[in-house]
Amino acid sequence: MTDMRSTFQSWWRDRVDYRWLIETFESRSALVPMKIMVGSGGIVMVSIVLLALASNSGQSGTLGVTQAITTAALAAVWGLRWWLGPWPGERESLMWIAVVDVAVLANNIMVTDRLLGALGIVLLVSTGGYVTIFHGPRILALHVGFSVFSILLVAVLMVIGWPGHNPHATGDIALGAGVVMANFVVAAVVLPAVQFSHWLMRLDALSDPLTMLLNRRGLESHLSHYSCTDADNELFVVLVDLDQFKTVNDTIGHSVGDDVLVRTADCLRATAPASTVIARTGGDEFVVFGCLRGEKVGVVAEQLRAAVESIPDMPTVITASVGAAVFDPARDLAPDAGSTFCHVFRRADRAMYRAKQLGGNAVVVAWATMRDESVAANHCTTVVREVRFPHFPATQGVTSTEVR
Repeated sequence: MTDMRSTFQSWWRDRVDYRWLIETFESRSALVPMKIMVGSGGIVMVSIVLLALASNSGQSGTLGVTQAITTAALAAVWGLRWWLGPWPGERESLMWIAVVDVAVLANNIMVTDRLLGALGIVLLVSTGGYVTIFHGPRILALHVGFSVFSILLVAVLMVIGWPGHNPHATGDIALGAGVVMANFVVAAVVLPAVQFSHWLMRLDALSDPLTMLLNRRGLESHLSHYSCTDADNELFVVLVDLDQFKTVNDTIGHSVGDDVLVRTADCLRATAPASTVIARTGGDEFVVFGCLRGEKVGVVAEQLRAAVESIPDMPTVITASVGAAVFDPARDLAPDAGSTFCHVFRRADRAMYRAKQLGGNAVVVAWATMRDESVAANHCTTVVREVRFPHFPATQGVTSTEVR
C-alpha cells in the first residue's frame, strides 16, 4: 500500500517537460504528423458546429447563431495554428485548451435539442486527450473538473428541458443519469488511466533498468527545468566514476559487477544531499547534481567518495574517482540554461579525469569563472592549480582544481 501511495504521489508531482517532449517528437520525425492530427481536430469541430447549426436541433436565434459562428471560427483558427505555425509554447498551449473547453461547453448549451448538447459534450475528450499527452496530471485534473461540471450542467438542462424544446428527454432523469455516467467514464476515468500508464512508460524509458536511477535521457529531461530556488545557492555537479570496474567484470563476473552498480546507486541515494538528482550516465559513471544549501561542494564530493569506498560486504574494495564543479549565478554568465549545464558538466568531467590521473580514489573540484567569449565559443579556458584541502587526510588525495 505504501509503494502504491508513493507511486501515485510521484505521478501527481510529475512535471511534464513540455519542451523536451516536443523535441523528442521532432527528433523522431513525428512532430509534423502530430501537428496535422491536432490541427485536424479543429477542422472536424468546425464541421460539427456548422452541421448542428444547419440542423433543426442546433442553435437558433441571433445569440445562438452568433455563438455557433464564433465557435466555428475559433476551431478553424486552432486548426490553422497547428498546421501553418510552429508548435506553440507551453503557455499558449494551455490557453488554447481553456478556449476550446469553454467553446465546447457554450456550443452544447446553446443547441435547441438538449440531448444533442449532452451528447456533444463528449468533444471535451478531444482536448482531454491532448492534455493527457502534452501536460501533467495537475492540468489534466483541472480539465477533468471542468468536464465533470460541464457534463452535470448540460445533463440538468436536458432533464428540465430548458431553454430548448426537447420532448424526448425532458423529465427523463434516468436518461440524464446515463448521459452523465457515460461521459464521466470517458472524461474522468479513462483519460487519467491513460495518462498514468503513459507516465509509467515514460518513467521507464527515462530510467536505468538496473539501478532505477535516471539514465542519460532522463538526466537531460530534468536539466531543462532544474533551478535553484534561492539566488544565493550554488548549483553543483559531481561525477562519480568507479575505479577499475572493468577488472571486476572480467575477473569476478558480470553478475557481481551488476550488484556493485546497484549497491553504488543505493549508496549515492543515501549519501547525496536532499533534493539532488542522481543518474547513471554510463557503464560505471554516475552524476549527482543539485543545489548547495550551505554545504561546500568539496565536502559533498568527499562524502560521496568515502561512502562508495565504505560500502560493506563488497566482493572487493571499490573506490571512485570524483570530479565536482559549481555554478554561481551571481558570478558566472551563460546565455541559457543549457549552456550553463554544459559548462558545469564539462568542468566536472575534466576534474573527474584529473582524479583518475592522480591514481583514483580521489576528489578534484573545478572552480571556474566563465568569460563571455568562452561561453560563446562553447569551451572554457583552463588554468590548473592544485590545492590540498587541509581538513582531509592527505592519503585520500583530495584536490581542488581551479579553472579560470
